[in-house]
Amino acid sequence: MEKIFENLNQAQKEAVVQIDGSILILAGAGSGKTKTITSRVAYLIKNGIPPSSILTLTFTNKAASEMRTRAMSLLNNEVSYIPLMCTFHKFGLLFLKFHMSLLGRANSFVIIDTDDKKRILKSFDTDLTIAMVANEISRFKNNLLTPEDAMKTAELPNFKKIANLYQKYELYLAQNNLVDFDDLLALPYKILDQNPTLCRQTSEKYQYIMVDEYQDTNDLQFKLLQKLSSEHNNLCVVGDDDQSIYGWRGANIKNILDFKDQFTDTKIVKLTKNYRSTDTILKAANELIEHNRNRLGKDLQGTKEEGSDIEVLHHDDETMEARIIAKRIQKLIDMGTDPQDIALLYRINALSRSIEEGLNRAGVPYKMVGGLKFYERAEIKDLISYLRIISNPNDDFSIKRIINKPKRGLGKATIDKILQASDEHTCSIYTYLTTHTEDLESRVSKKAFITLQEFCQNVQNLQESTSESTYTLIDNLEDTFGIRAYYEALPDSMERVTNIDEFYGLFRDFVIQYPDSGLDDFLNDIALQSDQDQIDERSISIMSIHASKGLEFEHLFVIGLEEGFFPLIGDGTDIEEERRLGYVAITRAKKELTLSSSASRYYKGKRAGLSKSRFLSECGVNKGCLKIDRSTSYKKGNLVKHKIFGIGRVLEVSKVKREFKLKINFGGTTRDILASFVERI
Repeated sequence: MEKIFENLNQAQKEAVVQIDGSILILAGAGSGKTKTITSRVAYLIKNGIPPSSILTLTFTNKAASEMRTRAMSLLNNEVSYIPLMCTFHKFGLLFLKFHMSLLGRANSFVIIDTDDKKRILKSFDTDLTIAMVANEISRFKNNLLTPEDAMKTAELPNFKKIANLYQKYELYLAQNNLVDFDDLLALPYKILDQNPTLCRQTSEKYQYIMVDEYQDTNDLQFKLLQKLSSEHNNLCVVGDDDQSIYGWRGANIKNILDFKDQFTDTKIVKLTKNYRSTDTILKAANELIEHNRNRLGKDLQGTKEEGSDIEVLHHDDETMEARIIAKRIQKLIDMGTDPQDIALLYRINALSRSIEEGLNRAGVPYKMVGGLKFYERAEIKDLISYLRIISNPNDDFSIKRIINKPKRGLGKATIDKILQASDEHTCSIYTYLTTHTEDLESRVSKKAFITLQEFCQNVQNLQESTSESTYTLIDNLEDTFGIRAYYEALPDSMERVTNIDEFYGLFRDFVIQYPDSGLDDFLNDIALQSDQDQIDERSISIMSIHASKGLEFEHLFVIGLEEGFFPLIGDGTDIEEERRLGYVAITRAKKELTLSSSASRYYKGKRAGLSKSRFLSECGVNKGCLKIDRSTSYKKGNLVKHKIFGIGRVLEVSKVKREFKLKINFGGTTRDILASFVERI
């Protein structure tokens, strides 16, 4: 027992010894969450709880493996086996292996991946974007909607088509005894829901359930946990509402915010001692997140020294930002800092382009964590391929990549015929298409022939327009082929379109800076920028803030702190989730933190002036930025506008917790509205 409680603080001990009932361990950033979970598992076993009665669910195999190792270490390897510690989906897989027969299917099923899923959907011959259909089917399954449910709720023609494809897809899976990733959660829930006796037996088997990163659970995972804990209520969840940053992929922050109301007699333990960052960094994180209304509330408390001030940089544009930060990083390395202790974060991936170029020019080795380098992204490779065939139509490698992207109705069989014919005529694909038209017409369908002739004519037209004006090439390219529009239809369109806009802006900027240069010069320039031979293990890390979660660095740079970039602002944006992203970013820093903004960037293909992020003032490091005040400036008599109720007049102002409530007269109807949901006229 002494080893279990060794180095635990009072709050951690309190969480460990709470055995029965539901418990929410609210674990702040850097507060020793994993240590607390593994100590609690060891404590349960030391008190006679059979390991087979304990289930710990995580989100990654890495986390499960680390917990398993730590738990065994605390138990001095005295037990022959440890409790089941695995991801939600691994648990679902194990469950299905035992109980798939209850759905009338054999347990010899095969799990398919995302590519398999798309190939199956593509075989149904649809004119819809396969990625979009796959995404919708995933959404249906995570909301426990059957194909029949989807058909009933579908109103628009395209959604009726998707529901029909969903029905065909599910039938195909059942006939071939396949399951996809979403089935690993949806099918176990279905079995438990349809078989109350099995549900009771399963809950009785796992008497003590623990869940890591509970703020990242979705609705289906919550419902599954309700089933698993239905007989005992011994559910211990660990998470941080202030680090809930995956709403865009289905995570429901209400799961952690409402936990105490959803499970009876819940005990809440807050882990607030931070063992990672300096007091200065923690103060900024606390001040920022305090502006959020939907949170359970806690302040991180430091265990280290105060530390150096947070540095705030402001630049004229992204090129200057990249150059100055690259120099600062190089200086740190020259002074003996291990590159692995340095990281650079950004909110949107498109911002990596300028910083990558700055690091390349400065000779600073870097590695991209959890993502692709800018020039390796599919949409950027497509654009480069288009420019290459305009520059050199005989570039077979590039033409193969984009001959049916965006889709032109050219199937694999047609493309294979073209490739074979060009080989037979010992010429490039483009030469074959433009000079052997009679042979082409005899090999492919009439529709494909017309499409290919139109494609070649478009390439020729763009070549001619380039000779007249390089600057307008991008506009002509987009008007002709609609590459941006193609990517706008995909599920992850926002990020891809932002990358395309960044590339278009890069091209225009190059032409303005080097008016005497041509398309070949631009292609040569980016070829050099995208070639990084000096990568080694001693590299700094660059990544999105999402990819940084769970990591920590001695020296941290966060770029792009401007309104519209961070926080991201637009339809569907959740400003509170943006603020939680800011909190996550700040708390990755251990020793030194630098926050950077620019007065202008290329935005949607054009250079735009930008204002500093409100987060800079909200975290207390810059007084001159847009700020969401924690007090209200509304007074009785003010005219305000609500996006649904229209224009009204404030009758009364009162405070509710951190927010202000307004009583407003909307044309004779009085409503109580929170101040953050209206704007003054």
